[in-house]
Amino acid sequence: MKKLVSIRVNGQLRSDAVPDNLLLLDYLRETLALTGTKQGCDGGECGACTVLVDGVPRLACVTLAASVADRHVETVESLAKAGRLSALQKAFNEKLGTQCGYCTPGMIMVSEALLRNNANPSAEEIRAALAGNLCRCTGYVKIIDSVQTAARNRDGVTEGAAA
Repeated sequence: MKKLVSIRVNGQLRSDAVPDNLLLLDYLRETLALTGTKQGCDGGECGACTVLVDGVPRLACVTLAASVADRHVETVESLAKAGRLSALQKAFNEKLGTQCGYCTPGMIMVSEALLRNNANPSAEEIRAALAGNLCRCTGYVKIIDSVQTAARNRDGVTEGAAA
C-alpha cells in the first residue's frame, strides 16, 4: 500500500506516493537520485547511510521513508553550496579523512550535526559522536583531524563538488 508523504529534502519540499515499507535510503537513492547516501550493512551497524532528520543523525537503512513525513531530511549533497565544498567536506579532502570514501558521507553528516551543536569539539567528543560510524580503511586519526580542522575553518568554503 502506498501513502502520499511530504518531506523537505535538502531544502526542497517533495510530495511522493511511497510504499509503507520503503526505506528512507531507497527513497533517497532510487526516487530522488541522491546517491551520496551509501548502503552499507543494511542493519544499522555501520553508519554509511547516515542522514540528518531535523538536524539529528539518523540511519536511513533502518528508517521508513513514511516515518519522516513533514520533516526535514539532509543528505551529504546538501552541504556543498553553488559547487563549493563546505568547510567540513574540504577538511575531509585536505586532511585525508577520506580513504576509499565509502563511509565518508555518513561520517560527514554525523560530524556536521556535531559541529552545529558544538563549534569546537574535543577529540574525545568527536570520537563519541562518530562511535556509530565504521571505517575499515583508517585508524580514525585523519577523520578526527578533519573534523577539528573544519571546526577551525567553519566559515570557509572551497571550489569543487560534494563528497
